[in-house]
Amino acid sequence: MTGCLAVMAAAANLPPQILESIFSYLNISDLRTCSLVCKKWYKFLNDENNDVWRFHCIRKVTEQVLKSDILKNVPTYKAKLRAFFHNWNLNDCSKNIVVKSGGFTVHRNPVAQSTDGARGKIGFKTGRHCWEVWWEGPLGTVAVIGLATKKASLHNIGYVSLLGGDDQSWGWNLVDNHLIHNGDSQGNYPTLNNAPTYQVGERIRVILDCEDNTLAFEKNYEFLGVAFRGLPDTPLYPSVSAVYGNTEISMVYLGPPLDG
Repeated sequence: MTGCLAVMAAAANLPPQILESIFSYLNISDLRTCSLVCKKWYKFLNDENNDVWRFHCIRKVTEQVLKSDILKNVPTYKAKLRAFFHNWNLNDCSKNIVVKSGGFTVHRNPVAQSTDGARGKIGFKTGRHCWEVWWEGPLGTVAVIGLATKKASLHNIGYVSLLGGDDQSWGWNLVDNHLIHNGDSQGNYPTLNNAPTYQVGERIRVILDCEDNTLAFEKNYEFLGVAFRGLPDTPLYPSVSAVYGNTEISMVYLGPPLDG
């Protein structure tokens, strides 16, 4: 037992350069375990911009994405890596949607009379979460952002509000500023007179509060109010649905929302 304690003490006192080298070869799950070993390791791994997280980030996130503006609002290497693990799920989208290299942007192929959706990799059942979504092309007649369970459909014939079209999804149509759930309009959003229409490239922040079971949105750093209440206690996934051919939609997970 004494020998084990001596080994642990020696390992805990390794210089930062050695720790960086060792930790850079471990996977994310092992790093989480290492952060619980001692205060020194916890403090070291809690630095989200150190070389350990930089190494892991470079291995996972493509150089093209890192050099682009996609992650401009994600300040640290660890946060960029977190966003990567939360991006679009290439195995959970319509057959008419392609997840582009890097995983942060989906491309809708030009297919007539079709509405197509995509879901993120990770669903949320607890905690508070925030992510950005923005269109990088025309919206067409229907362009919806919001949430969906795993049961929600990702394809429909015609041009419809797919997201929000059933009881398994909740959406905000950016074209006409209507909220949609269970196939019905839930009213205008935001509740402003002559609310401005969405402009291509504007980043919308989606805010999910699993403690209060609410969904809200923010645009240009202005909180637009709660859009949906009474969300179910089941995993909810960042989702979109689109109708316009060759349009593209990007999503970046930001983590817990900043209050105030």
